[in-house]
Amino acid sequence: MLQLTQKEMLLLKDLKEQEQVCVEKYNKYAMEANDGQLKNLFTQIAQVEQQHLDTINQIIGGTVPSMQSGQSNQIQQTFTPTYNVSDANPNKQKDSYLCTDLLSTEKHVSSTYNTSIFEFRDKNIREVLNHIQKEEQQHGEYIYNYMAQNGMYS
Repeated sequence: MLQLTQKEMLLLKDLKEQEQVCVEKYNKYAMEANDGQLKNLFTQIAQVEQQHLDTINQIIGGTVPSMQSGQSNQIQQTFTPTYNVSDANPNKQKDSYLCTDLLSTEKHVSSTYNTSIFEFRDKNIREVLNHIQKEEQQHGEYIYNYMAQNGMYS
């Protein structure tokens, strides 16, 4: 059975809360997005975020799962522009807001993982947290790519 320190347990609880927020935000924003590609992207990322939450819960429960690489690789990474740069469409403005908010969330969550990784004694836990952090960074990249294709990022 895995023995966690009080500090490690507090960090895991913080990561759990962060992942819960991510799952909720991505699912909520998938329903609110106007562009079908964006809805799809948010739905796909929400599924990976749920896997992250499940992983953190497993660690809290005393089990360190093995990570399968490539979970995020099934996420759509290229986008056909829906909006143009000069488009003043309110749908574009709303979708841009959703993307900006989620990009900020990903930056924060990735930073939280970055700090937490250094606080764990167990090498396997550090590797799992590092794997999740890389996927969080990929999510930010996918959102950035969508925004860049649609004239939302300058």
